[in-house]
Amino acid sequence: MTKDIASPKRTQAILEKHGFRFKKSLGQNFLTDSNILRNIVAGAEVTKESGVIEIGPGIGALTEQSAKEAGSVLAFEIDQRLLPILKETMAPYPHVSIRSQDVLKADLHAEIDAFFTPGQDLAVIANLPYYVTTPILMKLLEEKLPVRVMVMMMQLEVAERIAAVPGSKAYGSLSIAAQYYAEAETLFRVPKTAFVPQPNVDSAILRMTRREKPPVDVPDEAFFFQFVQEAFTQRRKTIGNNISKAWQHRMTKPEAQALLEAEGVAPSRRAESVSMEEFAALSHVFWNTLTSD
Repeated sequence: MTKDIASPKRTQAILEKHGFRFKKSLGQNFLTDSNILRNIVAGAEVTKESGVIEIGPGIGALTEQSAKEAGSVLAFEIDQRLLPILKETMAPYPHVSIRSQDVLKADLHAEIDAFFTPGQDLAVIANLPYYVTTPILMKLLEEKLPVRVMVMMMQLEVAERIAAVPGSKAYGSLSIAAQYYAEAETLFRVPKTAFVPQPNVDSAILRMTRREKPPVDVPDEAFFFQFVQEAFTQRRKTIGNNISKAWQHRMTKPEAQALLEAEGVAPSRRAESVSMEEFAALSHVFWNTLTSD
């Protein structure tokens, strides 16, 4: 029986055989601990009826563990140098398909329709490159893919920001944007020593379970997210200052602060103390005021 790809010895052997050199610009850090990889896949609760979408398979260490549990795996790899390696390492798994493509430019709905069975249980399982974690995550969420759950490894700090609750230092516009689409929870931390090459920071496994519908009602999604971002523009300033400055071309500072107070949000509060429900209520009153002009 072939040994798991994710061991320091086998990973090194594969890289040396193919003369592979890591590209810092692609944020390549390969996991060399099979137990961690198995736990990532277990977090997605996939079965032989499930399909898995992976982003950045690398040499196939996580892909291999997904392939052992799922019925089909579709992986997107931007680095063409890895394709011959993946062809070799994934040879025992005919139900794995590799797309040589930047996932940020891919038509994921079309790819899903073409590869998976209609209505198939789908999960995203990935070790996301640090430098594009947020763009990839938001693409997966905003495109409202028919995916039940996403279990992804990312920089610890980013995972904490996504899963953060109001009142915590990590809570911000990313927390609200992500939790609008999915329930987020950090499953476990991954030490930097588990990677080759070793990154500068620890990682975490984040599980995001897709919501059937958003937890709040908003007048316009684009406006809601813009409003939230404006509230967090300068974290040390109050929500009253940030919002009134953002809309100074449309209303006076007293008018903006009066709208905040009308929804029970004191202008002296900081955005990190404001819940998603409160932001939704505020976006309604500001939207109504601005569109009625």
